[in-house]
Amino acid sequence: MSEARKKFEVGYSSGVFDMFHVGHLNLLRRARNHCHHLVVGVASDEYVEHLKGRLPVVPCDERIDIISALGIVDEVIIDRSEDKNAVWQQRPFDVIFKGNDWQGTPKGYRLERTMREVGAAVVYFPYTRHTSSSMLRSFLAGHEE
Repeated sequence: MSEARKKFEVGYSSGVFDMFHVGHLNLLRRARNHCHHLVVGVASDEYVEHLKGRLPVVPCDERIDIISALGIVDEVIIDRSEDKNAVWQQRPFDVIFKGNDWQGTPKGYRLERTMREVGAAVVYFPYTRHTSSSMLRSFLAGHEE
């Protein structure tokens, strides 16, 4: 998609981005291709602990450094809540990009409803099934020295 044909002005994608891998990169590349300005929310350590019951392997400030270093990302913010309306209030965007593992689920429907209230679209991209932070964590746990 050429720069002139990008559909959205400001796009937003968020995640934990723990143990950054190709699935994360695929999502951000696709998001970049659909907006002029890509904002990425990196989940705070506290939010991750609340969400998953454990702290991330890589601390928030390091995950922010990694995401900030990607040339396809224009802006990085800290995401502190599952409520994407709160994020939108902090940094308005036209579209939020999520993996299609959210599509058709209760959390996906909630997100769509919340974003519709502020006039933002939700666009789903294919989830990279062959790799995930959970898979990496399992692999590393089984191969400790």
